[in-house]
Amino acid sequence: MRVFILLSTIIYLATSFTLHQSSSTSSTAFLTKSHHAASSKTKLLSSASESSASSMEDVGFVLLAGGTGSRMKANMPKQFLTLRGVPVLHHSLKLFLETLPAEGRGPNMVVLVMDPKYQPEYQEWIDKYDGKIAFANPGVERQGSVENGLNKLVELAGESCKYVAVHDSARPLVSVEEITNVVSDAREHGAAVLGVPCKATIKESDDGVLVARTIPRAKLWEVHTPQVIQISTLQEGFQRVEEENWEVTDDVSIVENMGEPVKLTLGEYTNLKITTPEDMEVAEAILDERYGSKE
Repeated sequence: MRVFILLSTIIYLATSFTLHQSSSTSSTAFLTKSHHAASSKTKLLSSASESSASSMEDVGFVLLAGGTGSRMKANMPKQFLTLRGVPVLHHSLKLFLETLPAEGRGPNMVVLVMDPKYQPEYQEWIDKYDGKIAFANPGVERQGSVENGLNKLVELAGESCKYVAVHDSARPLVSVEEITNVVSDAREHGAAVLGVPCKATIKESDDGVLVARTIPRAKLWEVHTPQVIQISTLQEGFQRVEEENWEVTDDVSIVENMGEPVKLTLGEYTNLKITTPEDMEVAEAILDERYGSKE
């Protein structure tokens, strides 16, 4: 099993790190030869300059940490599992509350959506970053958690916050560059979502047994977080979800249903979502590559 995990890690890194590491001023060169099949999508790449997103004072982050992580087969939710010496959740908290502010890009406010039984363990973050972070309780489903977080953000930040960036704490590897680009695109278009061209072949099945058809991969994108939306738009969207009984799978789906544009911001394959134990191994290897092995 260990050999399989290590092999998977090597393969994952080999494909992931062929992507760009260039600055935001060369955003149209994100894909390498190994991803030339997605060249038709380059027109969707973010072209926002770094200077246009130097400040995030009008952006609030809703950090979702209320999941149970049942597929991890662990005795605690995945966001509390240890990754490179600290809980998975801490990687996002440090990014939003320390790294971004240190670069002059600190967000207006961070709302941590978390089960009340875990909130006492994170009270020290509230105390340390007084006025910059607050708790909100999760909903029954993701949509309810986002809405609760958004309501808390509006309550505390008021009109000083124009955009909300919704991020899943199970994605601890998102980069500063990705956040900068998706926020810039949201300012231009009203809503934006990080994503990458699909590498896998996707088949559709009506019964889970026989293949109905193969979906053309050239048009498929795998979306990540953060997903950044103008707050007034998302508030209207939540109202329409309730009134019209929309079925939505993520935050920007609400905007899509409203007929409003959503910008695809090219992200990185390394911004993986931790779902299984194998993902923890891959995430550890990616962090070792970024910062050097701790061994």
